Amino acid sequence: MAASGGYRNGTHKGNMKVDRLVSLSSATKSSSLKSKPSPASPASSGLRRNSTGSVGGAKDDAGVPGRVRVAVRLRPRNAEELVADADFADCVELQPELKRLKLRKNNWDSDTYEFDEVLTEFASQKRVYEVVAKPVVESVLDGYNGTVMAYGQTGTGKTYTLGRLGEEDTAARGIMVRAMEDILAEISPETDSVSVSYLQLYMETIQDLLDPTNDNISIMEDPKTGDVSLPGATLVEIRDQRSFVELLRLGEAHRFAANTKLNTESSRSHAILMVHVKKSVKGRDSALLSENCNSSHMVKTFKPPVVRKGKLVVVDLAGSERIDKSGSEGHTLEEAKSINLSLSALGKCINALAENSAHVPVRDSKLTRLLRDSFGGTARTSLVVTIGPSPRHRGETSSTIMFGQRAMKVENMLKIKEEFDYKSLSRRLEIQLDKLIVEHERQQKAFEDEVERITVETQNHISETERNYADALEKERLKYQEDYMQSIKKLEEQWVMNQRKHGSERTTFGLKDDNFDKTLNGVVPVASAAEEIAELKKLLQNEASLRTATEEEVNNLKSQVVQWKRIEAAGNSEILKLRKMLEDEAHQKEKLEEEIAILQSQLFQLSFEADETSRQLDRGGSGKVLGNLDSFVSQIRHSQLSDSGNGDKASIAKLFEQVGLQKILSLLEAEDADVRIHAVKVVANLAAEETNQEKIVEAGGLSSLLMLLRSSEDETIQRVAAGAIANLAMNETNQELIMSQGGISLLSITATHAEDPQTLRMVAGAIANLCGNDKLQIKLRGEGGIKALLGMVRCGHPDVLAQVARGIANFAKCESRASSQGTKSGRSLLIEDGALPWIVQNANNEASPIRRHIELALCHLAQHEVNAKDMISGGALWELVRISRDCSREDIRTLAHRTLNSSPTFQTELRRLRIEC
Repeated sequence: MAASGGYRNGTHKGNMKVDRLVSLSSATKSSSLKSKPSPASPASSGLRRNSTGSVGGAKDDAGVPGRVRVAVRLRPRNAEELVADADFADCVELQPELKRLKLRKNNWDSDTYEFDEVLTEFASQKRVYEVVAKPVVESVLDGYNGTVMAYGQTGTGKTYTLGRLGEEDTAARGIMVRAMEDILAEISPETDSVSVSYLQLYMETIQDLLDPTNDNISIMEDPKTGDVSLPGATLVEIRDQRSFVELLRLGEAHRFAANTKLNTESSRSHAILMVHVKKSVKGRDSALLSENCNSSHMVKTFKPPVVRKGKLVVVDLAGSERIDKSGSEGHTLEEAKSINLSLSALGKCINALAENSAHVPVRDSKLTRLLRDSFGGTARTSLVVTIGPSPRHRGETSSTIMFGQRAMKVENMLKIKEEFDYKSLSRRLEIQLDKLIVEHERQQKAFEDEVERITVETQNHISETERNYADALEKERLKYQEDYMQSIKKLEEQWVMNQRKHGSERTTFGLKDDNFDKTLNGVVPVASAAEEIAELKKLLQNEASLRTATEEEVNNLKSQVVQWKRIEAAGNSEILKLRKMLEDEAHQKEKLEEEIAILQSQLFQLSFEADETSRQLDRGGSGKVLGNLDSFVSQIRHSQLSDSGNGDKASIAKLFEQVGLQKILSLLEAEDADVRIHAVKVVANLAAEETNQEKIVEAGGLSSLLMLLRSSEDETIQRVAAGAIANLAMNETNQELIMSQGGISLLSITATHAEDPQTLRMVAGAIANLCGNDKLQIKLRGEGGIKALLGMVRCGHPDVLAQVARGIANFAKCESRASSQGTKSGRSLLIEDGALPWIVQNANNEASPIRRHIELALCHLAQHEVNAKDMISGGALWELVRISRDCSREDIRTLAHRTLNSSPTFQTELRRLRIEC
């Protein structure tokens, strides 16, 4: 049967799948032995060679990992049989040690059959679980699909074997309860999950036992792999054993049962329990390298954790019965017919698989469609056939045994289901990034504190030295001034004394002769002048010695100042080194954040594509269009469900040729919302091809898309219509048509009301294409195009910001071209609309597409001299200097350097700031 797929509750997960095919090769024993060989015996068979191999972590104690394992269980006689068959021996004889069973024909003849396990009427429920179901449960935990099924005549103990809750006697617990106990014991609640669906197949309709109102669940098949899923079934996550038992009790209460002659509580439907196990594989993902490793290399060593997904299917088949023995009539008779038909279809499929038939009739019944993975598929399957001992039912017992014998010949090709958990990896990377950011901020703060401390300490030392120097100079000046005043005072006193002395001498010797007076008058002044000169020389010598001492002190203070300046220079050098280290660390952080942003963008794109595929699958079968367009709409929907890539484009191109553009465009005005959505998607795909754009515009497709953008409130239609307009806006002629029909106003209104990042990305892309037209600059700005672009930055999504940055770069480039041609002389419209602060803020954005467009926009704005003052006041000059030095692209770096050198205003400001460019 078809291989198991990656569907869970009808929804395909957008993860990479790792399927490891397990080949099977071994020789099995003869499936049937007879005590008395007979050519006519249906049990005889030759040797059959099977391929066996390793199954990873799955266990198989029989040594045949791929073959369906079959065990037979004998029910003890019930009260009725003890009375009615008291004089008769059992029709079967078990040989459990040889794993054989004898079916008596009469008192002297019997047929012998061999099974994987033979369980007597005394076998405990624990023993049955360990030999039948436990290997399958272990395989499910290892990532394989597994099936445990019970088959047999009504009243032989199938429900007892599988679904017994064991609330009164824990030893009586059935396979369902015991399997869940083992599963919950092996998983981790933090990283793993278990979810359950419980269904019944009644009268060829699938009904939900957990939600009785959901009574007609459809079967979905993957067109590629043939995997079967039930998207409408209730899926309940299981956290503990008690909640699972309550769920089973709820399901059993809703299951159909009836009282027949063979069984007072005969199941009238096939019960199907589906257990989905998602388990993380420990020890498979790489750890981070040491902190000394390069951050970029560290990110590349991250591998997404591996998740194994297994599905356990436990099937409690309704019992086969003969109408004459069960006494069914009326509605019960119809139920019996439906049961026997589905069991007959299952028997035909097993016969075809056992005989290697080219055709397996899996579509004859919903039961065989649901079990296509269990027989001949990728699941590990165990079958327990239940029989009774009564000789009255020997025919039914023989039929059950032969069913088990044929099932033993069916081989499955097991596949392990492993997926990379990108969401878990993203969470781990975000946590690691947060840690790195916190550590970087901590180190940066510590560095800034240290720099501030060294700066303050250096400034304090310099201030103290200057203060000491000034105090010393002031003291010396005051000392010299005081000494000078004292010297002047002494000289004045001495002069006064000399004058008095000269006056007294003249009075005393006035009577002497003139010669003596002349002699005295000539000698005394000469002696007095010599003394004064000697005194003055002495004072001058003291002054000279004091000056020499002062100069020495000044020289000492100057040497101290030079020393402190050297210390300051050394501190500045250390500060520069620390700043360099900080810049290197910031650069490494930028690289790490850029790589994580790219990874998150890829993850977001994968998740978005998976969600789109899921929504298309969910909507693919709904909605009809009346009239002559029924077949065309179905073609459109079929194209939406087909594969992506070249196959999708080919199918849409074929659809375009067969149907015609006018019919496609007419569906854009359909009343059915689903039809409009599918039609606008087809138009968007056609618009992506340049050869189709002119045809679409000529046929009125542009007007229809603008009308949808104006009238529709569906965000999906708005997103796809904006994407189609963005494709058409890549042509210059179409750009003028879009502007003339009010397209920029509609795009601006859509951007104002939209919240979905993908819708904003499409709208921003359309406006960005229009920004590249020189003729539309004034009109685009006047109708709010620039304001709409700046308004979309509120989203914060990197894809949206990249389109906004591209539009601003296109607009700035057109303005620069107009300025160089002399057709524009005023300030930039971008600056007038307030775009400069956002441009400066994102000039060093960690996402390279955003940063590249912003750097180009700054260079184009700077080429117009009238913008220079606004750019200097807005902080754009610093970013231009950084771009001219550090930009990774040489052409942008050269453009920034040339722009700075050619602008007189920038050159003046750079000289004022003492910055070399």
